[in-house]
Amino acid sequence: MRTKEIRVKINEFKNLDELTGNFKDLLIKSREIAKNAYAPYSGFFVGAAVLLEDGTIVTGNNQENAAYPSGLCAERVALFYANANYPDIPVTAIAVSAIGKNGQIPDLVSPCGSCRQVLLETESRFEKPVIVILDGNPIQLLEGVENLLPFGFRPHALK
Repeated sequence: MRTKEIRVKINEFKNLDELTGNFKDLLIKSREIAKNAYAPYSGFFVGAAVLLEDGTIVTGNNQENAAYPSGLCAERVALFYANANYPDIPVTAIAVSAIGKNGQIPDLVSPCGSCRQVLLETESRFEKPVIVILDGNPIQLLEGVENLLPFGFRPHALK
């Protein structure tokens, strides 16, 4: 038997003001769009803001449905919109925030497995790392989706 260790690189920020430029704006937009989520069943309002290479910011939020699992997560709403409307512009970063019934979620908000896989596909599509900013206390910034999904299913596996 052989044991291996996987390391994940995470940059932590105490508050929003420690983030710089576009990343601060991106997190603010993810918090704002979370307020518009349609989450009557869970009461868990999630917002995602995607930064494209040209500076465009695209937002999305979770959309629940009584016929579960017909809804969609905020991350996929934003990424699919970005890829559909800006198919040739790479995604450089995504910020994810959540609001609960009692206000801002203080704990780390992390994408589900399906959203992680879509993030990985987006990264593979453009052959550029996507920075992932996860809201919480502390705010966490991951440089590339592999730090979020180390054993992701990549397109080259299909060849």
